[in-house]
Amino acid sequence: MHTIRFGDLKGWTHDDHAAGLATFLISCDRLRPVPPETAEDWAAVCAEARQVAPADARAFFERAFRPIVSGSRPESLFTGYFEPELEGARARSEVFAWPVYSRPDDLPKGEPWFTREEIDGGALEGRGLEIVWLRDPVAAFFLHVQGSGRVRLRDGTTIRLGYAGRNNHPYRSIGRYLRDSGLMKRGNISAEGIATWVNADRAHRLSVLNHNPSFIFFQEHEIDPAFGPVGALGVPLTPERSVAVDPEKVALGGPVWVETKGREGPIRQLMVAQDRGAAVNGAQRADIFFGWGLAAFRNASVQNARGRLVRLVPRAAADRLER
Repeated sequence: MHTIRFGDLKGWTHDDHAAGLATFLISCDRLRPVPPETAEDWAAVCAEARQVAPADARAFFERAFRPIVSGSRPESLFTGYFEPELEGARARSEVFAWPVYSRPDDLPKGEPWFTREEIDGGALEGRGLEIVWLRDPVAAFFLHVQGSGRVRLRDGTTIRLGYAGRNNHPYRSIGRYLRDSGLMKRGNISAEGIATWVNADRAHRLSVLNHNPSFIFFQEHEIDPAFGPVGALGVPLTPERSVAVDPEKVALGGPVWVETKGREGPIRQLMVAQDRGAAVNGAQRADIFFGWGLAAFRNASVQNARGRLVRLVPRAAADRLER
């Protein structure tokens, strides 16, 4: 762990700091510090942030924070996620036959429960847990991978689904499984490529999807569709400004500087740690929220690069680190 200067951040002077400030303010009241940061450190910074004019955003960040790097580059990995837009129905039919379940009351805390294969095989049928029905298991699977999504119903209305719990089985990458099994080439491993492959091989798709035993439960959220899904802090995510992190290493709600490579070129941007993910572990691991729609899907599906995650830590806490 070491402190660097703002001048060491690639692209810092060219970013839209006002957009970063607006995203930071969304979660200021819900911040979860990591030591040696304290709630008092963040309360002081948030109070100041609320008084800052957009034109002064960059000066505010440079005055209130110090950039700190934890972990090492070999450990770094920046992936992406998005909010799927799916078709569904409130009632089961031949077309819409794959359920999305709400969280069961008897779901054990921290203990492995039914696997994906067992649940898809009917372990929860007859309990009235179905929120909505989707067209196929591939759509349901990618909804689980992303942890949230929008579903357009047959009557033209749209509902939003958010994370409500999981069956406590480890997440296993089916992309890695397809690669290691020789079923897909490394260069084709992306969400889009995987979806195409699995949909094309209907005879084996369930066995491939069930390689990942993890299963997600959902709840409905009422949120303006102009905003993203609710993240781990309970606030809506902002496309390309919100990022999922390891909350044991990075303060949830705190600003971070991201340097990595994306589908359309370098990503050098101020973001805010407003979410967490089951596969996001370590100080140099992050999942960038790209938004919703086709462009977001394409950007998120191929995002897989090394880089650098820099925490912006309140100066009071950073000073304690150097004592």
